[in-house]
Amino acid sequence: METHLIEFLGLLVRWLHVIAGIAWIGSSFYFIWLDNSLEAPPPGSDAAKKGVAGELWAVHGGGFYNPQKYAVAPPTLPDRLHWFKWEAYTTWLSGFALLGLVYWLRAQAMMIDQNVRALTPWQAVGIGAASMVGSWIFYDLLCRSPLGKRDGVLGALVFAFITALAWGLAHLLGGRAMFIHVGTAIGTIMAANVFFIIIPGQKRMVAAMRAGTPVDPLDGQRAKQRSVHNNYFTLPVLFIMVSNHYASTYSHPQNWAVLMLMAAAGVSIRHFFNRKHKGVYAWQYPALGAVLLGIVAWWTAPRLVPLPPVQGEVTFNRVRAIIGQRCVTCHSPAPTFPGYTQAQGGVLLHTPADIVQNAQRLYQQVVVTRIMPLGNLTQMTDEERAVLAAWIKAGAKMEP
Repeated sequence: METHLIEFLGLLVRWLHVIAGIAWIGSSFYFIWLDNSLEAPPPGSDAAKKGVAGELWAVHGGGFYNPQKYAVAPPTLPDRLHWFKWEAYTTWLSGFALLGLVYWLRAQAMMIDQNVRALTPWQAVGIGAASMVGSWIFYDLLCRSPLGKRDGVLGALVFAFITALAWGLAHLLGGRAMFIHVGTAIGTIMAANVFFIIIPGQKRMVAAMRAGTPVDPLDGQRAKQRSVHNNYFTLPVLFIMVSNHYASTYSHPQNWAVLMLMAAAGVSIRHFFNRKHKGVYAWQYPALGAVLLGIVAWWTAPRLVPLPPVQGEVTFNRVRAIIGQRCVTCHSPAPTFPGYTQAQGGVLLHTPADIVQNAQRLYQQVVVTRIMPLGNLTQMTDEERAVLAAWIKAGAKMEP
């Protein structure tokens, strides 16, 4: 019962994470679009006299809107200001809870791959936590350095750092855990940007306005820079969130490079839209994104690892015995693997009919990507994989 409650809690937290993430990313997309779409008011107009740097007219949901952005701050502040922060905080907090429930509490199964590095669960969790905290510290120091004033150079260095992080984690954790921890490192940077830079800067601006003292424009500049960074991080993070459904990416021998090619494609496509909102149609950026995606599609195409020749007759009973020993602990109505209360991925392999029905899925996950058994915790051998491959290639027939 306790394990079921933990799994159901994971469901609720995942739902919350998706909802909050939609709200956060939606507001990021909207405000970057808004900034890029603003037009300067005519000189001498009421808006210009008030210090408005840009405005636009929009229609949505049957109504007309006229948002305005001030160069620094308006002459007076209204009593009520709308802040955009809880979307970010809720996304990070729910994501951190989900990370703990799904990965850290099941580190042996979800994070450790003995073929990559023999770690204890605590070592794996420690590496994951350090990657999140260390990434924020390094990124923040980089932004505060003299290089932080050169956006292009800064962007390239941040991308190089995340590439190095992915490479390092790929040599310590299993592929899926590496992907998700690169994502949590980026997500931590994004949320910390809001918590430590954007919101405090805005609070100082508001406090200065209410006190009647000059507003420091540096607070607005820093907040703007970090907000733009968060905008470019969104598509890579979204890819990482859905990547665990596609073993061809995280199980690739150079999975860190696959991840960064996908991230580069996402950044290129995001940059196209940001430029487009300014009225600049830079088609080379989506073209670059398409090329990078094409490279990934080609590079991750199935390439069978040579298996040893099968010794002896390949029978269904032999196949069933292998699956019973290596797979059924997780893929039965009542899994015996610690922490699981239901068949993982909804795949059942405890009856002959289930094995035959899932033969092609077995071939893809066990023979082609070799991602299953997860982390090879049940120690499936290459000889056993060869037996399964031979049986499936022969038609995956069930003997009487």
